[in-house]
Amino acid sequence: MKGNRILYFLLLLAGFLSAGCKNVLDIDSTRTVGEKNMWNTLEDTRAALLGTYSLTRAALVDNNAFWIYGDVRTGEFSSPTRQDLKAVINNDLNASYPVLDAMSNWRRWYAVINSANIFLERVRDVKIADPRYTENNMTVDIAQIRFLRAFAYFYMVRIWGDVPFIITSHDGSFENKPREDKDKVMVWAEQEILKAAADLPYKYSANDIQQPGRYYNEDENRWNGVLARKLTAYAILTHIAAWQGNYPDVAAYSKFVVDNYNKGGNSYISTDELCSSGGFFNAKKYNHLFGFNFDYGHQDGSFTGHLEELTLAEPVVNKSLPDIFMTKDSILSIFNEENDERFHLDTLGRPGAERYFSNFNGKYPIFSKVKVIMDGTTDPSFRLFASAVVFTRLEDITLLRAEALAVLGENQGAIDNLNTIRQLRKLKAYDAVVNGDLLSAIFHERQRELMGEGHRWYDLVRYNRLRPRNQKFIDLIARNGIYWPLSTTILGQNPALQQNSYWK
Repeated sequence: MKGNRILYFLLLLAGFLSAGCKNVLDIDSTRTVGEKNMWNTLEDTRAALLGTYSLTRAALVDNNAFWIYGDVRTGEFSSPTRQDLKAVINNDLNASYPVLDAMSNWRRWYAVINSANIFLERVRDVKIADPRYTENNMTVDIAQIRFLRAFAYFYMVRIWGDVPFIITSHDGSFENKPREDKDKVMVWAEQEILKAAADLPYKYSANDIQQPGRYYNEDENRWNGVLARKLTAYAILTHIAAWQGNYPDVAAYSKFVVDNYNKGGNSYISTDELCSSGGFFNAKKYNHLFGFNFDYGHQDGSFTGHLEELTLAEPVVNKSLPDIFMTKDSILSIFNEENDERFHLDTLGRPGAERYFSNFNGKYPIFSKVKVIMDGTTDPSFRLFASAVVFTRLEDITLLRAEALAVLGENQGAIDNLNTIRQLRKLKAYDAVVNGDLLSAIFHERQRELMGEGHRWYDLVRYNRLRPRNQKFIDLIARNGIYWPLSTTILGQNPALQQNSYWK
């Protein structure tokens, strides 16, 4: 029964996603289909909760959007054949390609928001109807849903700037709302996640004071790295504050994560674990501060929706050319320190470590940091991938903390946090004479450590706000060119919307 309810809810949502567009958000009512069979039992809340997580994962990986938004747009990767990716690299986001049009459409994110809104409106019906559904279970469920809804708004603001703000389902009938100011939306998202954090546990089914007992009658391993937790909330709060340029709050939120990561089962990870086929990106882990796994054992692997689809080719998998690659000159300019475990050349000019890149001396160096083929096999004949989408991890938050402390003038603290990551990768401690300006060194380390994890574009925006030296990028920020254009489909549905000014 439990599996059937989850399947029913996901099919309901899939139908809702594929239905025709009738308004600004491209959302049809979900309340007209089988509503009498939902919101009666705790199995219904579990199905709706996991369905909202599934919608969030789908919004991130559809058309490989997470990596195209965050890694491809920077122009640091090249594409040998795909014209749509070349358009993104050249910042020609209005180019007429199906992938670009889909990525300019916020429909999937409003599906997440609509799912969350309905959950919050109906969850108390289950509390009344099913005595098994406890007050604590409802409280923790609500906290997760509020977190996911706020995360969706945060993510959209980084992509499009101002967005329509909707926190009720309106029974599935949405008015044509104009866009709300991005700063107001971000303030709301921050407050929502703070409220959620107060009710979220460090772990589920682990006798946490805020979630005692077995969560939905499952053991701890079932929820390990799957659900939003207290540290998840503070990690996303760190990102929100960084995007706002509110560095005192970045320092405060990141301190909570760095001071409490042991309580959440987190740890700093070795380079071998980070880059091995069966390591960090394989399956679900507490070290995914916020991530979405594709469990191969549950038939959840796929050919698309993974970084590997863009980056891998021969000799790692049976594919002649990668969709994106990094030139040798670019690699050497980024990995320019000896003994870096991620990648470096030895004294004879040969790769001394190839964890991030394979086939360096071939025509196309292959970015193979993430390479979860099936359940961790190294057989190149397969191209069925199962890597997790990891939005943030402890190393990311540590480097954001270093960034904040450097901006605030607390240089020694910034250096200490930077060195935590450098020492993990077998680099010498930061030296201003060798590594230059502290803030630039921190962003350089983020570039190396988090390559291929969807952060680089947003890092470049923050860096150029702090160090306004690149006139082309400063003009892009000033004219709102850092945001994506809106799909013509969205604009055609809602006369209250206007195209982002840069893309008119």
